[in-house]
Amino acid sequence: MRKLALLVLVLSIFSFSQIAAQTHNHAEDIEGPFDSPQEVTETCLACHDDVGSDFMHTRHWNWIGESENSLGKKNMINNYCISIQSNWPRCTSCHAGYGWKDSTFDFTNENNIDCLICHDQTGTYKKIPTGAGMPDTSVDLVKVAQSVGRPTRHNCGICHFDGGGGSGVKHGDMDDSMYDPGPELDVHMGKLDFQCTVCHETEKHKISGAGQGSMAEGVNHFSCEDCHDADPHDKAILNKHTKTIACETCHIPEFAREEPTKMWWDWSKAGEDRTPKIDKYGKPDYHKKKGEFIWEANVIPDYEWYDGKTDYYRMGEKLDPNEPLVFNKLEGSITDPNSKITPFKAMRGKQPFDPVNNYLIIPHLFGKDGYWKTFDWKQASEIGMKAAGLKFSGEVGFIETKMYWPINHMVALADDALKCTECHGVTGKKRLDWKKLGYKEDPMKSGGRFKNHIVEE
Repeated sequence: MRKLALLVLVLSIFSFSQIAAQTHNHAEDIEGPFDSPQEVTETCLACHDDVGSDFMHTRHWNWIGESENSLGKKNMINNYCISIQSNWPRCTSCHAGYGWKDSTFDFTNENNIDCLICHDQTGTYKKIPTGAGMPDTSVDLVKVAQSVGRPTRHNCGICHFDGGGGSGVKHGDMDDSMYDPGPELDVHMGKLDFQCTVCHETEKHKISGAGQGSMAEGVNHFSCEDCHDADPHDKAILNKHTKTIACETCHIPEFAREEPTKMWWDWSKAGEDRTPKIDKYGKPDYHKKKGEFIWEANVIPDYEWYDGKTDYYRMGEKLDPNEPLVFNKLEGSITDPNSKITPFKAMRGKQPFDPVNNYLIIPHLFGKDGYWKTFDWKQASEIGMKAAGLKFSGEVGFIETKMYWPINHMVALADDALKCTECHGVTGKKRLDWKKLGYKEDPMKSGGRFKNHIVEE
């Protein structure tokens, strides 16, 4: 079975290279000039006539799931820049579209789709950081349009490696080092030279593998076992672990292994006139607009039981002001046979909430009346909450929050995977808190959950 899994991987690489080699020469059909990027899209859709309709049913376009009441970046809150509500021109610079500057954006206009952000092969395409998804005026639209081909790591990384405002800010396992990683950093991308689309397969522009950090409903998970054998190891004892331990737990011992990742963001300290200190990673610990930060590298993940489902906090939902708020509570338990011990980046911080109505505040950050200009939390809250359709009491407090982000990339070489003593034994490093996970003691001593808990195999 391991040979079959390897064959699948080899065929995936071969298939990708073959398709890339057969990419149509668009320079023969695209001449320009273009007065607007929408004209580029109109030209694309003249031949790819089904793509517009298909793309409008994707998460990358709608920033929500597929049902009417679903969640996504469009209506979720996080503990980075909090919410896109009233902050559209800044946040939507990563949207695969043009002109989402307010709540009236026309999601039915196919010409607003940005084909180039995912298909540019020149490496020159870029968006205006505050331009609601519009391309920089320096971009040669004709040159880029003539170059288009299958998405590469560069296309995906422009948004996903720099999510949250910079390299490594949001995701612990994706940063700018992943554009061209060495084999020790990521075996799939560094040793096998996988592009993102090798694993994140796509049908009708729907990309598999949406993470629960930004897309809540209908998360289309795939797992390592989709390519690898369910019993991938030579040793039976290791294969036995796969019923309880996610592959990533052992094969991604640490994340942020080349660049640091942000682990703490305290908005309550924003607005102070103070000089930032540069930490050992060369990162500032403070920004007047955003508050106080803590960066870390070579981070050991948080390990939690996870069954693939998550309970999300929604805008306007009541909270307990005396307890830290968890944005996305992971579902799963030691007694659930579908749950596995899974690694996560646990992002923590403090952010504004309404202490009278007891729910999170969505502040207006960007723009001439935004907090980043006025440093007035009350005014920023009034504007942001109005845009979100929520009542604001006029009072602003701060509450600690936590948000889980999955760790799936930066897969280490096999020789660098966790050894038994990392988790077990008297002299082990004890990276797993067995009691927190529901065990009485190290299961090496008394047996695993299938022996000591009511779990059916």
